[in-house]
Amino acid sequence: MPEEQLFKTEESTTRADIADALVAAAEEIEAGSVHLTDATDEVDVEIPDNPLFEVELERLTDSETGEERYELEYEIRWTR
Repeated sequence: MPEEQLFKTEESTTRADIADALVAAAEEIEAGSVHLTDATDEVDVEIPDNPLFEVELERLTDSETGEERYELEYEIRWTR
């Protein structure tokens, strides 16, 4: 199935700002609609009542430098 990226943003920020963004997102998810926006784009999406929720923590190692980084992802999935 081909992917179509509808929205993406990435920035370095503080833990407190991330927590604030997640609280705001949780309130929107609970209400059933999420508004995503950045400097150049915005998207609104309806969240169904019973989507799939995935939490994933990964440790990735750079093959050239050996440097480790961690990724913590919260993902909500559904079909239309």
